[in-house]
Amino acid sequence: MNEIYDRYKTIRDSRNIKDSQVAKETGITKSTFSEWKSGKYTPKQDKLQKIADFFGVTIDYLMTGTEDTTKEYPQLNARDERDISRRLEQTLSDLEGQQGALMFDGAPLDDETKELLKASLEHSIR
Repeated sequence: MNEIYDRYKTIRDSRNIKDSQVAKETGITKSTFSEWKSGKYTPKQDKLQKIADFFGVTIDYLMTGTEDTTKEYPQLNARDERDISRRLEQTLSDLEGQQGALMFDGAPLDDETKELLKASLEHSIR
């Protein structure tokens, strides 16, 4: 196995999540995870970003095991937080208003999946 997969596995296991759940939420196929585990495949940048976003870590962390502390993130004030909240609620409202937008394999998303989607959207907006 490779080090990136080992870090992914550590994060996944610490949260009691299975590859199938990560696959469902990120759109990455289960076979990709199997091939990655066996060393036949190394995920490209776009898939690593999806995995990092799902777990709320950076690609740097997945690749090296450390966060890049040289990056400076802007401090959010109360107005920023309100704007983020409004934008998140508007995005969710827009999605719910579109027929079939909040469905997976033809079935409506369950409450847990909606919360994961909301967390992912909030992370992206921030």
